[in-house]
Amino acid sequence: MKHEEILHRCFRCGYCKLPSNYIDINCPAYQAFRFETYSPGGRMWLLRAWLTNEISNSKRFAEIMFSCATCGNCVEQCAFPKFKDLLLEVFTAGKEAFLDAGQVPAPVRDYLTKVQLHGNPYGKPGKKRSDWAADLDIEPFSDQEYLFFVDDVGAFDTRGQEFVRAVARMLQRAGAAFGILSGEEVTDGNDVRALGETPLFEELAQKNIAVFNQKGVKKIITVSPHSLHAIKNHYPALGGNYQVAHYTQLLAFSLDRLNFQANGKKHCITFHDPCYLGRHNWDYQSPRMLLNALPEVSLVEMDRNQKNAFCCGGGGGNFFTDMLSAEADSPGRVRVREAAQTGADVLAVACPMCAVMLEDAAKVEGLEGRLQVREVTEIMAEYLSQ
Repeated sequence: MKHEEILHRCFRCGYCKLPSNYIDINCPAYQAFRFETYSPGGRMWLLRAWLTNEISNSKRFAEIMFSCATCGNCVEQCAFPKFKDLLLEVFTAGKEAFLDAGQVPAPVRDYLTKVQLHGNPYGKPGKKRSDWAADLDIEPFSDQEYLFFVDDVGAFDTRGQEFVRAVARMLQRAGAAFGILSGEEVTDGNDVRALGETPLFEELAQKNIAVFNQKGVKKIITVSPHSLHAIKNHYPALGGNYQVAHYTQLLAFSLDRLNFQANGKKHCITFHDPCYLGRHNWDYQSPRMLLNALPEVSLVEMDRNQKNAFCCGGGGGNFFTDMLSAEADSPGRVRVREAAQTGADVLAVACPMCAVMLEDAAKVEGLEGRLQVREVTEIMAEYLSQ
């Protein structure tokens, strides 16, 4: 297994499952199940014991490995600088070894099979990827400045489509010149890679790169932070070199093109940091710049925010595999309760997965009347001057 020579360096100090205050639990899997084996340190020692033949493959062991939401909190909190950056790569390598051994939870197997067969986990034909834009004035990509790349959730999920449409309208209002593909693209592959299926990720990435290069793409706007991460950080090694920005980043630099006015709608907003925009790509400010630009809006922070933010539980393929369940201690439900405690009436999000996960959690928690889960540009649209 790749990186197996460093497994012994983890001595289970426990920092990896906590935020900086060392009070809360910040590992989504450990929060959901409360067994030390589900913590990052627990996984490290299980892998070590497996490689030294002290334990063998099992269904439970596989569930533990694939429950990691790849939120990156363990990387942020690890006490060993030369070791911490490899933590998630170790878990990815462990999942790859489980895949090679044929020991994979059924939901993971089903997810990967659909992606391999259809290019997306919804099992939909590629030509339907752009259905979300059916009645919007968006041209196919030709020679525009930006390619607008839409992730699977944004393309196929009902709530995700609302999210993407709001983003596209705001980009148009800001004067961004962008076009979309019409089904030639496939999933960005970020969560496929996170689940350890590296060969499939490379196959998907190379398909996208071939399309991007053939179309002459130079700059890309992503809707999902997961897409941002894959295309920005992993595509270059496969020949895909582009200028990539999350939509909040582009809009933050375009605020002078947007005019907002007070309209009597006062909101108290708390923002949920997406793991793949924040901890993985070090941008905590772009969404906050957009929200702070709005009149009659006050921004309050949850106790866990920015580098200490708690994951919604959807990363690492969990959005599709549901390895973390929906019980009271599931990440999404814990997070919306934390948001409600701030007194905010709106929980703002900047990731389609987060939007769906937290909106569903708010419904289960009975918070619909108190806390709206809304995408950042949906809120911005309320204050645009006519």
